[in-house]
Order: sequence, then structure tokens, then C-alpha cells
Amino acid sequence: MGKESIVNKKRLIVSYHNLSPELQDELKRQYPTGYTDRMIRIEKGPGDFFHAVLLETADINYLVKVSVKIDDDPEEEEDKDYYDDDIKGAEEIADDDDDDDGDM
Repeated sequence: MGKESIVNKKRLIVSYHNLSPELQDELKRQYPTGYTDRMIRIEKGPGDFFHAVLLETADINYLVKVSVKIDDDPEEEEDKDYYDDDIKGAEEIADDDDDDDGDM
């Protein structure tokens, strides 16, 4: 599309949740591998912003607001203890090994 057609197109800002199913499908078609790396941050005022992605149709250019989960505390995830230090049944296995001393 030429630069003139982009300038003369109607421009709308809309939330992803308010897009018709057809436009949601078009967004998926235009970004088949996702749009994470194509999102832009739109500043609305001091400390107020939203993230959006561009969606171009034949007659309208949409700025589609998308929800973004921002990880406020990335270290919190690292601090979680995923492994329990006490392995259930470990004492029983150790006792079984003691009973078999050299009887192989």
C-alpha cells in the first residue's frame, strides 16, 4: 500500500476485547507468530500508558490495545523453593540399603 493510502485511511483505537471476531482473526493472520516484538507503548500522560499493536485493513488503520502482564518482581520467582528438602520415602530407602550390606 502506498503512503498516500495510509494517510487517507480512517484511524481508530480499540481494545482487543472489543474487536469483532473477524478483526481478531485478521490480527492473528497479520501476526501469525505473535505480536510481542511488534507492540508499542503509547503514553497518555504522566505515568499513564497502554500497549498496542497496529492492525491495517483495506479502509481503516487500527491501533489495538492489548493487555500486557508486567513482571513487577522477577526475583520473587527465583526465590521460590521448588524442591522440598525432605524427600518422602528417603529414610525407608536408606534403611533398605543398610539391610543389604554386602549381600549382593
